[in-house]
Amino acid sequence: MQPVLPPLQVSGPLGSLLPDEDRALSPYTGLTRDHWVAVADHLLQSADAYRSPQGARINFPGRPSQQGPATDGLEGFARTFLLAAFLHAGGSDKNGHLQRYVDGLVAGTRTVGADDDESWPVVGHIGRTGQPHVEAAGIALSLHLTKDDTWGRLAPDEQDRLAAWFRATIEQEPSPNNWYLFPATIASFLEGVGRADEQTQYVIERALGLIEGWYRGEGWYSDGAGDAFDHYVGWAMHLYPVLHAHLRGLTALEEKLGPRLKEFLETFGKTFDRDGSPLYYGRSMTYRTATLAAVALGEMASQTPLSPGQSRRILSAGLRYFVERGSITEHGVLSLGWHGEHLPTIQRYSGPGSPYWASKGFLALMLPADHPVWTAAEEELPADSADYVRAVAPAGLLIQNTAADGLVRVHNHGSDHLKPDAADAGAPDPLYSRFGYSTRTGPTSLHDPSDNDLQVKIRRVWSARRRIHNTAAGDNWLASWHAPRFPRFSPWEGSDTADGGPVLPSARIDSITAVQGALEVRIHRLVWVPPALPVRLAGWAVAGSHPSDFEQAVAGTTVGVQAGGLRSNVSGLHGWESAGSVSASYGTAYGEWAVVPELLGTTSKENTVYVASASLSGVEVEDTVSASVDGVVATVTWPDGREQEFDLDAIFTGIR
Repeated sequence: MQPVLPPLQVSGPLGSLLPDEDRALSPYTGLTRDHWVAVADHLLQSADAYRSPQGARINFPGRPSQQGPATDGLEGFARTFLLAAFLHAGGSDKNGHLQRYVDGLVAGTRTVGADDDESWPVVGHIGRTGQPHVEAAGIALSLHLTKDDTWGRLAPDEQDRLAAWFRATIEQEPSPNNWYLFPATIASFLEGVGRADEQTQYVIERALGLIEGWYRGEGWYSDGAGDAFDHYVGWAMHLYPVLHAHLRGLTALEEKLGPRLKEFLETFGKTFDRDGSPLYYGRSMTYRTATLAAVALGEMASQTPLSPGQSRRILSAGLRYFVERGSITEHGVLSLGWHGEHLPTIQRYSGPGSPYWASKGFLALMLPADHPVWTAAEEELPADSADYVRAVAPAGLLIQNTAADGLVRVHNHGSDHLKPDAADAGAPDPLYSRFGYSTRTGPTSLHDPSDNDLQVKIRRVWSARRRIHNTAAGDNWLASWHAPRFPRFSPWEGSDTADGGPVLPSARIDSITAVQGALEVRIHRLVWVPPALPVRLAGWAVAGSHPSDFEQAVAGTTVGVQAGGLRSNVSGLHGWESAGSVSASYGTAYGEWAVVPELLGTTSKENTVYVASASLSGVEVEDTVSASVDGVVATVTWPDGREQEFDLDAIFTGIR
């Protein structure tokens, strides 16, 4: 795959608004700052059609969230306001978008909580009335970025009403994760306009104290007290504190948080595909370009390992990726999904305005046109010429890039998004429970056959991976274990909740993923799992638009699936009896139909270790890997002849 992207292909109204490409300044993507401004303008102008008469809500079309239409309308207002604020802060609001948001501030806070089409809801504790915490923080941040031309235009009584709504919000209980940054963001703005008090000081100090406990090292935070390492690390855990320090001129805090951001980008910056796609992993992926926020933040804060030309290449490739793949409808609206509409991508809290957190990815627009991120020529990235493997041990993530196709895979041995006090039972979450995620595949849906999984079956119920115990790491491998759970969906077979099911006391599955080039070796040991049960290993799910799109080949314990130039293979190296594939009729975020290669076997008392190779690639993978097992020691022989030994007892010592 060539690193230079082909000519931009955007149809519909947006296509006619985009300027010509500039391949001198941007030899890889063709995009410049003018393209970013044009897309932002198009989104904001299109949003005007859905604005309430006085401008306090923007009611985008689509399936309502669980919070209801009033909160959804506020969400549409708040999230597009941030886009307008970035545009204005960088001196590019040529169409006067900001004034319409000033009008909405006045109308929304005139009679807070009233049952009409303009008034903003009263913000409550986390739960039924808590969602506006998020939007209040977005509004406060937008005001902070533009306070002279927004807050400064309000009459004193209008400022008082808005401040009262903010102050009532920061007194409510947030969700125990990145939400604690929302009252801090609001308080930061209030203090910045001379409205500081003990409460504002407290919520800021509380947030900064919490993220210290959630910081795990190597630039990575957990989104809360559990093990949640996903895109919220970039678009929330770094974003809000760094902007707080920057906007308030808190030099000591900038000097503390900045190096963490830079170190985070050392690894996170390697998770973007050459074609611009971010890693599809975790919740809220409908925010799309928000995945780019940390890259832009690094440029704003001058805390990035990337050169300005490398940063813009990642940013512009990401913007291209989504505008070329139907994320913006013919009416200029961001759809609920990934490329286009895709319901499994969204959560119950997602409303029609939710995708507009894509605005966070436009942060670089707050940087002026003469900033190096806009004026430097795009540059080569390391993954253009060399494979990359890096274990992020604190997060339990193993990053695997290949130069031949520009594809990124991340193997998950540490992120389960479960709260510490949550039961290790119930339905699995496909967005976190799988062993691998990539920039060109999405996980299969809950009731379809799982991808990238290791399962055993008892009483017609396949096991699920829920709480993940990050165990050990090496240069090219990670290890974890989990207790297999057997969810019986309730109250219906197709429900997304589970209640009860078979139980295997003390059963455990030990797992190792090791990689070289495009190859993966997956080692699993079953502990206290009864004999004579079906066992299954699933590879990467390849998606297409129709079952006829796929080519499949099976030979012994090797199976390959191919569609759209993407190849997924698995091969049994020890313990497996047969190979095949299974269809996922709900598809993935990348296509309406998906096929998953799989290996099948039977548990036994004598053989508890299962070894397989796997690969996901955009080019033919000719190299092969072999493995042998002697008791509890698995030895892998890589294509270059190097042998790598894994002593399972030593790696998983002390686990009960």
